[in-house]
Amino acid sequence: MNRRLLWLALGTFAIGAEAFVISSLLPQIAEDTGVSLIEAGYLVVSFALAYAFGAPVLTALTGASDRRRVLVISALVFAAGALAAAFTPSYAVLMMVRTVIAGAAGLYAATAQATAVAISQPDHRARAISIVVGGTSLAVALGAPLGALIASVAGWRGTYLTIAGAGLTAAAAIWIMLPKGIRGERLTLRERVGVLAQPNVLPTLVTTLLYMTGCFAVFTYIAPLTLQAAGLGRSMIPTVLLIYGIGAAVGNYVGGQLADRWGAQRTVVTAIILNIGMLILFSVVGRLPDGWGAPVFLVALAPWGIMSWSFPPAQASRILAVAPDSAPLALSLNGSALYLGVALGSFVGGLVLRYGTVMDIGWISSFFLLAALGLIWRSARRRAKTLSLSALNA
Repeated sequence: MNRRLLWLALGTFAIGAEAFVISSLLPQIAEDTGVSLIEAGYLVVSFALAYAFGAPVLTALTGASDRRRVLVISALVFAAGALAAAFTPSYAVLMMVRTVIAGAAGLYAATAQATAVAISQPDHRARAISIVVGGTSLAVALGAPLGALIASVAGWRGTYLTIAGAGLTAAAAIWIMLPKGIRGERLTLRERVGVLAQPNVLPTLVTTLLYMTGCFAVFTYIAPLTLQAAGLGRSMIPTVLLIYGIGAAVGNYVGGQLADRWGAQRTVVTAIILNIGMLILFSVVGRLPDGWGAPVFLVALAPWGIMSWSFPPAQASRILAVAPDSAPLALSLNGSALYLGVALGSFVGGLVLRYGTVMDIGWISSFFLLAALGLIWRSARRRAKTLSLSALNA
């Protein structure tokens, strides 16, 4: 294995830790900055929007630049943003800082995957990408609960100091370990989004958007769900994230294996159906008899993580199937669709909390997954009809 890939993965680990630990920090941030929990949730929305729209634009602007330089600069900007977040005096400044962090994170993630391909042998490229993306999976499994644990001891600002240290370490290692002179192909933003015109690409990306909207409407507010619906104490939040994260790591592996052996579309549909049941369960947890809510919630976390994270690798396989000649661009746009779903889900979850209760988030979120399921069914029917007409014309 090319050891340089591990240093690229360290950067994606730091980025993933920041992106996923924020959900557990929202109550602390709200108290410290004097805003409501719903307003604190908009920190997730702003990050996701900046990531989704910033990544394609920044990648287009830096596509032909030296990738080592791009990676180091983006990692340094990310680390500086995390450091600034640790000392930010207000909610408004924290919002701006996280927007900068998101732009740097999106540029780093896209460039790291392209660099992994460039420094690997042709028959090892898929494995190289999986190592870099594995940094995100490890962040969900270990980084987020570790960040929550640090926050329970040193506050949310202590968590950001730790994340800044990880970003700086990644920047230094990449500067030392990666060769200079690795350059990509310059593509305009129009060329990058032109892949949307290919058949079935747009419906597939909308499926990603709808799925992530439903899941992150719940995950963004996992802390109030833990405290209010399950009735657990704040000290249990790191444990909650750890259980979920272990399930997510397993799901990421299982999803890829099932997509190869069972079929990507079948895996995606199964993940969506099972997740609908899990989201509805989270709405029921708070209404269970005394003594039942907390154990049911804790037992459900690992299966939810498995089901939730079996979707992304299988969905990536679907994208490769519908756009084989434009796979890198289509996968990049899928990343934007994913973060747009995070943004929309966080916003929807906030609306539910404003006009309902935390117990309502699960069943309302399930409608987005039902919509994703309907879109897959409609696309499959349309594709079957097109194939039938082609066969008749032949």
